Amino acid sequence: MTHRREDDRDLHELAQVCRKTAMARTVARYRAALERHARGIVKDPQEARDAVQEVFIKAMRERRFFDEEFKIRAWLFRVTTNLCFNVVRDRRRRGGILANMPEESVPQGRTRGTTDTVWGGQLRAGVLEAIEDLSPAHREILMLRYYKDLSYAEIAAVLDIRMGTVMSRLSRARGRLGQVLGPEHPLLAEAL
Repeated sequence: MTHRREDDRDLHELAQVCRKTAMARTVARYRAALERHARGIVKDPQEARDAVQEVFIKAMRERRFFDEEFKIRAWLFRVTTNLCFNVVRDRRRRGGILANMPEESVPQGRTRGTTDTVWGGQLRAGVLEAIEDLSPAHREILMLRYYKDLSYAEIAAVLDIRMGTVMSRLSRARGRLGQVLGPEHPLLAEAL
């Protein structure tokens, strides 16, 4: 079920009476969607749950969260996306460190090529690595479009921007990704 900003009016009103109850209702409303979104990025159910839990902790600490003009849904998805990018980046760094260690010093249960496994192959891992070199705005819009498969309208709602801004930002992000990857990259046409 998709909740638009207008649907969150009840949360804003409830928070005027009891902030704790409003937060509980927010968690009930958005947890499943945020976990699906997080799982799409980190590809691990437990890490997705952990990230979403951290998002709700941040929400509880955000003083403006229930202000009338605060865009609850967009904020939740934006913070979830950013936290998940951090998880993937940190995982890749840990994997790089492990790959450079002698075989006998790699901890039991860890495997090489974690990023390859996460993204379904070495080429896709290269695309993800290139995406991480982009600006946060470009990274976010590419992930929402091509890894979450959101429509332009859905992206506009999540980011709380106009449809024209989605199209122009996506075009600039694709152009920049093409520069980073180079025109010969085998997945460039498939990914974009």
